[in-house]
Amino acid sequence: MVPRPEYPRPQLRRRAWLNLNGEWEFGAGPSAVFNRRILVPFCPQSQLSGIGERGLGDVVWYRRRFAAPAAERLLIHFGAVDYRATVWVNGTEVARHEGGHTPFAADITGLARGADNVLVVRAEDPLSDRTIPRGKQYWKETSESIFYTPTTGIWQTVWLEPLPGRHVHGLRVLPDPVAGAVDLQVAAVGLMEVIVSLAGTVVGRWSGSAGRARVALDTVARWSPESPHLYDVEVTLLDDVGRELDRIDTYFGLRTIEARDGRVWLNGRPYVQRLVLDQGYFPGGLLTAATDEDLRRDIELARALGFNGARKHQKIEDPRWLYWADVLGLLVWAEMPSAHEYTAAADARLTSEWRAAVLRDRDHPSIAVWVPVNESSGVPSSLDEPGRARFLIGLYRLTHELDDSRPVVSNDGWEHAVTDLCTLHDYSPAGELASRYRSLLSALDPGGRPLPPYLPGFSHRGEPVIVSEFGGLSVAGSGGWGYSSVSGADHLVRTYRAMVGAMMGPGPVEGFCYTQLTDVEQERNGLLTFERRPKVDPDLIRPITRMPKQHRAA
Repeated sequence: MVPRPEYPRPQLRRRAWLNLNGEWEFGAGPSAVFNRRILVPFCPQSQLSGIGERGLGDVVWYRRRFAAPAAERLLIHFGAVDYRATVWVNGTEVARHEGGHTPFAADITGLARGADNVLVVRAEDPLSDRTIPRGKQYWKETSESIFYTPTTGIWQTVWLEPLPGRHVHGLRVLPDPVAGAVDLQVAAVGLMEVIVSLAGTVVGRWSGSAGRARVALDTVARWSPESPHLYDVEVTLLDDVGRELDRIDTYFGLRTIEARDGRVWLNGRPYVQRLVLDQGYFPGGLLTAATDEDLRRDIELARALGFNGARKHQKIEDPRWLYWADVLGLLVWAEMPSAHEYTAAADARLTSEWRAAVLRDRDHPSIAVWVPVNESSGVPSSLDEPGRARFLIGLYRLTHELDDSRPVVSNDGWEHAVTDLCTLHDYSPAGELASRYRSLLSALDPGGRPLPPYLPGFSHRGEPVIVSEFGGLSVAGSGGWGYSSVSGADHLVRTYRAMVGAMMGPGPVEGFCYTQLTDVEQERNGLLTFERRPKVDPDLIRPITRMPKQHRAA
């Protein structure tokens, strides 16, 4: 069976496609030698790849043969290749791409022939280069502390897409919850028909020239974690006599999210975000889940523990995970993997890849917050305070230019510049949390913190306060580490209750993110083991996670 057989691009689907996952020839080193076999899309450091080796060097090679489907146009797609990729088809270079988490494609129409095409991929991932945005992937030989096994090369689906000569080149879906309508921007030439359905019932139609369409909806159903209503959309491109040329399927959710008056508002109502930190590492596959069901199961487990959202930490996740967050109802904080050293080249790399990530994912209703930077990682030196501020404000403004429908966090954890949320990381014991978050003044006091909440020259402007990392409880004897230790399951429940109670007391905190969903390698502070076994009965954790927020009387 082909691994990861599901359609890889859930927001722009076509009926015809060809999955190229499976066994490929493989080699490592500066020259194109193919002396091993690998199972794509799993990286060579993973056990599921069939290789499971960490010290392969900076360059790896892939090769496979494929039969090309008959088509007027033929594209080859790569979900993600870490970090630099060069692609050849039948000896001709067709693509170069830099960015380990974002997709790219190449038109191979003039090169592909019938049954015996040769595809070669060179991937370069210089682990010693700390200016590359790699997040939690460690650059040393052995994982330690908060850093884990790196990923080199192909780690998401590779696939072929046959297209008609006239087809839809791109699609943007812009819901308008206030008006009960949806706007579509369709990059195509010709006539088109749009059909919108909700739970199998048609609720809107539109026809006319391709380009822009506005569809009024007969039924308005808002998306939220509690009621994740999704509308299905069919876009059909027609020729001049009404014959179908191309059809794509997508979906959207109607919802608004904003930060104002010290609170977060979902669909016009105050909403407490109860998030869990999710590193996106999987047994056997590292950054790549073994199956689509594993992606779904992580979201179901988070919801079973009472969480209404996840902060996907230091990883641009597989679009299939975002799809399940849309379907099942989970708010997502989308976060850019950090570089770990600042240079002008690092700035350009991060900015370019972050732009591509936002453009890829901005139509997912589950995404609630954008996070371009975490804990000042990869920003200019503290000796250059104006440079730090310019860097953070530049990313903040860029993100809003690409998508102005969601809050943006300038620097999650501390040293904020201009930001829509004041997010703080705090691994203090429960008693200290309760004392610190009793008032806004004490919450923003820089004393006892690794770094102050705001950069010099910046201060709190009324944005909601969210403790976006806390907890990190490890059960004694688990064989790894956590930010603090508990003696067993009962102690974990008591400590978790006290910590969440400190967040939800009558102070300024309007949401939290607990560290973390699962253990990862040597970091053993998950509510679940790495194999996704609960350490505590979820029925005991869930009511604590959902503890009501207390507000002082006006």
